[in-house]
Amino acid sequence: MRQVVATAGHVDHGKSTLIRALTGTDPDRLREEKQRGLTIELGFAGMTLPSGTEVSFVDVPGHERFLGTMLAGLGPAPIVCFVIAADEGWSAQSGDHRDALEALGIDQGLIVITRTDLALGGTDTTLDRARAELAGTGLADAPAVAVSAVTGDGMDQLRDRLDEVVRSAPAPSATQRVRLWVDRSFPISGAGTVVTGTLPAGTLAQGDRLELAGARRGGVLTVRGLQHLGGQTDRLVPVTRAAVNLRGVAAEDIGRGDALLTPGTWTRTAVLDVRRMSGDGFESAPAQLMVHLGTATVAARVRPLGADHARFTLDRPLPLTVGDRLVLRATSSRAVRGGALVLDLDPPRLDRRGDGLRRARTLTAMSARGDAAAEVERRGAMREDTLVRAGIAVPAQLPETLVRHGPWLVDAPALRSWSARLRELVAADRDADALSPGLPRKAAADALELPDPDLLAPVLEAAGLHQVTGRIRATADAGSLGPAEPAVRRLEQRLGAHPFVAPEADELVVLGLGPRELAAAARQRRLLRLPGEVILLPTAPALAMRELAALPQPFTTSQARQALGTTRRIAIPLLEHLDARGWTRRPDPGHREIVR
Repeated sequence: MRQVVATAGHVDHGKSTLIRALTGTDPDRLREEKQRGLTIELGFAGMTLPSGTEVSFVDVPGHERFLGTMLAGLGPAPIVCFVIAADEGWSAQSGDHRDALEALGIDQGLIVITRTDLALGGTDTTLDRARAELAGTGLADAPAVAVSAVTGDGMDQLRDRLDEVVRSAPAPSATQRVRLWVDRSFPISGAGTVVTGTLPAGTLAQGDRLELAGARRGGVLTVRGLQHLGGQTDRLVPVTRAAVNLRGVAAEDIGRGDALLTPGTWTRTAVLDVRRMSGDGFESAPAQLMVHLGTATVAARVRPLGADHARFTLDRPLPLTVGDRLVLRATSSRAVRGGALVLDLDPPRLDRRGDGLRRARTLTAMSARGDAAAEVERRGAMREDTLVRAGIAVPAQLPETLVRHGPWLVDAPALRSWSARLRELVAADRDADALSPGLPRKAAADALELPDPDLLAPVLEAAGLHQVTGRIRATADAGSLGPAEPAVRRLEQRLGAHPFVAPEADELVVLGLGPRELAAAARQRRLLRLPGEVILLPTAPALAMRELAALPQPFTTSQARQALGTTRRIAIPLLEHLDARGWTRRPDPGHREIVR
């Protein structure tokens, strides 16, 4: 088992010293950090707990000037070690880091009172104050340990307590999609680009292809190699610190705030609706806030939707999921302003008067985990993979309000409304022109404003309509031809008595049957149109075969014409029609024979 733990706490309260005493590794790696005795960048170290669990520590800066760096280390970590010095007690940045933990919703960790060797009055007062300050946060009931990294007092108890916290943390899934937030990037001679980050879920393996969601570039990259705690490995499972050697990107093109993703499984968006989880209400928010997610820091324009909800427009798209926790701060401040929960990655436009108020009511009723049925209802239909990418679970047993059509989930009431409207459109098209071949497919999809033209198929089925050659009609069978109906019936009667005596052009004129009327009758399979405007009944080919089968085989065109009692004008296109259907064939240029 592996786990990642981040530190938190005021500057100079002994976070780095504590990590060094636990692991034997100094997390302060920069010369300036060692000279000043001040953590400036993220530091990393690892150890094995008494149970055998491997723990990687992310040591964060405590100074207010490095709040962004602190959040980059704390954001991806599931467990926190909150440090308060016994000789100084609760301090300014202790509150900032508490606010960050509350904003992130972190509820796994422990409280460590450090520097007990310098405390003159014991640690009880410091711990009581810490408990009071952390009340209402996820660490309100966290276990507490008092230690001295210098004398070693309490260090064994700390290891045991940390072991308990790590083993009780929710087990991450190794099969989930990967989203690894990059916190460092650097080149290695002969190896190329290496990035580091915390892998909270999913699995990384050598040879994997990952999608880069970067501030400078995107694209798909290949995992060339993997390291964990300095050792090479061909596979990493969560939760772990990962060093990933990448092929296909230069070190200067990837860095902190970028993310490596399982390709095609994440929604990247710059417009989202959120719910306030901590801090001041959005009605008093500035027009722009800084948003922290993972290791990313992005400016966001804010449109308040009441005190508890808002719409954010980010400066660049980020890979988000419903339920993500965001840390917010003002652009002019180093302090945490509050936290927000992502509710909607594809919110509707707010253009009309009153849209903001209506949207606020909708957001108030929305689930923090998302609701597949509600999302589909709002849009009428959604692709199932779109819901999954957004982090919204699709139940195995769909509710009655949802209908599955291939990759789509369709709202049942919307389907009924679309089908009723389509029947109206088809009827109006037929009323306007009795000879209409039907409503064009594209016109129907446009009129219904379907999310995708593919959804026309279930709408057609629900409406009991038919589609033939891109046209939608009320029935696929014969029906009334409006004003042309009497003439077509007379022609049908005449051809019924003399099936191979097609009408001449002047007869069709007298009947009032022009190309449109004949085409409409042919679509209804009431007439057969052959080249040269030879008009017969659809039964004529079968009747002709009966007569031709009685002839000596093979037979000539003249013999066929005489057997059918018709003219050459009619016989030739009829015979060619039989050839095309494979009922007759030509053994030589002058003869035909029945195909048996």
